Amino acid sequence: MITITKKEELILNQIKIFILEYEEGVPENILKIELDIYEHELNEVLNLLKEKKLISYENNLINIIDNEHTINAVDSKTDVRDAELDQKEKDSLEIIKNIVNDEKIVSRYILEGHLLYGDLKLSNFRMYHIILSLENKGLIKKIKKSDGEYYLLL
Repeated sequence: MITITKKEELILNQIKIFILEYEEGVPENILKIELDIYEHELNEVLNLLKEKKLISYENNLINIIDNEHTINAVDSKTDVRDAELDQKEKDSLEIIKNIVNDEKIVSRYILEGHLLYGDLKLSNFRMYHIILSLENKGLIKKIKKSDGEYYLLL
């Protein structure tokens, strides 16, 4: 699932409409005129959509990238960040389920390594935030053993 703001959704929908008329790509100035939006604001949104791999944006031409992702539109960038964090928490929990031993325990360092360098490639800050969030939600618990720190999957 890809989470975007309402403004990003509006611009994406407008691109989908114009792409029928402009097979080689929708000119940026057409969107600017149609949406009555400032150029810097449009560029910012187009670059965000490009980062999310929903559009290609080169030489002032915009094309839709075909994908099967579900798009969720929320009100603000803060809501986007929160929704993405919730998805990252779910993905992190799946990783934890795959790496715990029979006793549902995993070493802190192995867990952190999988979150930092595995498929998610989280930053240090985000990884610790997700681990703390999963602890607060009662999904994992930090435990100490004589040989180090571990997490217990509850």
